[in-house]
Parts: sequence; structure tokens; C-alpha cells
Amino acid sequence: MAEVSIPGTCVMVHYLALTETTPLPWLISFRSKFTKARIPQEILDERSQEHEKYGGNQEQPHKLHVVTRVKSTMRRPYWEKKLVEGLCLQKAYVPVIHKNIPSVNNQLKFIKHLVRIQPLKLPHGLPAEEDMADTYLNSKGELIVRRLLKPVESKAIES
Repeated sequence: MAEVSIPGTCVMVHYLALTETTPLPWLISFRSKFTKARIPQEILDERSQEHEKYGGNQEQPHKLHVVTRVKSTMRRPYWEKKLVEGLCLQKAYVPVIHKNIPSVNNQLKFIKHLVRIQPLKLPHGLPAEEDMADTYLNSKGELIVRRLLKPVESKAIES
């Protein structure tokens, strides 16, 4: 091992002398730390059960999101303001329906701290064309159809 009188380089010379004689153990094990998942399988199993807790199904995800802006865009970066405007979320607490597709999900990922995202639930099934005007979206993300009662056709009573 060589001694050097320049300040700050003594450590480097000592380090180089160590590497020539012995292999560095952290170099060998460093690669294996990132190749295996260090998350236990039990935690992942618990996460998959959360889908049932929140009313979702992992195999069949919902088709539509109900997105509501709950925080202001004041003092936020310009790209977040553009995303909020592009997703038609200018007004706060006004729900907007978007498709559950990767392009929309990537945009929502950047503004997830400003919005509330819920699946669109259809408790009465899909509304018909004539019922579309009589639907409303409640705070739970359910599309409620106010069906108009139609008079029952009276049949002639045969006597």
C-alpha cells in the first residue's frame, strides 16, 4: 500500500489497495437486491382483497370513471392546470365521466392529488335512449334513472 501526502487522496489510495487484493462483497450482492421482489406475497394478497372491499373486481374493471376535482389549481404547475382543463374539470365538485383507458389514466395519474376518482355504478342497468334525459349522478358515483310512470293500457273487459 502506497502512502501519498496529498490531502484527500489518502482515502482513495487506500481504497484502491483494498480492491486489488479482495473482491468487494457489496458489488456482488448489489445486483441481486433488485432482481427479486422484496415484497412478501402476503401483502400482495391483502391488496387484492381490497378490490372487494371497495366494490371493485380485479378481473373485470369498471368501464367509466366519475372524476371530480376537489382541490384548487391555484399555485400549481402549468402542466397540472393544462391537464385539469383538458379533462374538463375547471369547476370544482362537478363530476365528469371519463373512460377507463390507459391514455386517460396516465393523465389522471399526474393530478391524482387534485381529484377524486370513483367507478361509475349502474344500479338500474344502462338507461334506454328515451330515459337519458331523466338520469342524474349522485354523490356515490351511481347513475340513477328516474323512470317516468307510463299509464297502464286498460284492456277491455269481456263479459
